[in-house]
Amino acid sequence: MPGQPHWLARCRTHLISLAVCATLAACAGSPTYGPVPAGSYRVQSGDTLYGIARANNASTADLVRWNSLPDADKIEVGQVLRVVPPPGATNTPAPVASSGGSAATRPRPQAKPSKPAAKPAPAPAAPRTATNKIPMTWPATGKILANYNGSSNKGIDIGGQSGDPIYAAAAGKVVYAGNGLRGYGNLVMIQHENGYLTAYAHNRELLVKEGVSVSKGQTIARMGDTDSHGVVKLHFEVRQKGTPFNPNEFLPSR
Repeated sequence: MPGQPHWLARCRTHLISLAVCATLAACAGSPTYGPVPAGSYRVQSGDTLYGIARANNASTADLVRWNSLPDADKIEVGQVLRVVPPPGATNTPAPVASSGGSAATRPRPQAKPSKPAAKPAPAPAAPRTATNKIPMTWPATGKILANYNGSSNKGIDIGGQSGDPIYAAAAGKVVYAGNGLRGYGNLVMIQHENGYLTAYAHNRELLVKEGVSVSKGQTIARMGDTDSHGVVKLHFEVRQKGTPFNPNEFLPSR
């Protein structure tokens, strides 16, 4: 180019020479072959007769026979092999690959998966024991309709008449008074010492509010049937740090 520095022109010439050399080297590294006839295959580097046979749904015996090969293990790169039967010939279905070598072997029957061993049932958790029990009084005077079982009933149900008084089983502080807990209706919950809490459910009327302190035996509600499917009763629970315990362990004998 006019006005181009001499050193820049030399660099451009050098780069063009390198590009031409690289192209020539690439062409020299790969031999050029003519077209392959239909039904034939030209052997590539890394090919095996077994692999070629499988790729063309034939067997190694077929390829040996169709191509009159003296040795099935000796094929050369660039060699053209017939991979379809010649007129009047048939082919043998391709063998199933085996785990060792290129020899054709009969397919192994698949083993039936064994059933997984049954996991052992987890050992039942040891029942928790209430600690530092506090003495309680009966929260209602009616008869027991259902006892504690730890699963479907985590307390006891005490029957009676609508409006019967409900008593605080022990002194403490009211931490809940409302009907926002589904399945319990009008509910009172009292926090006691040693981490204990008592719950009084299905009341018709609540006589205490959250935050007030109550004494043992104080009337805190009136028995009812709210959210109890029409059965007038008190559902009474005793818990310590969230774990329910049988109220009969805390109440005096009748």
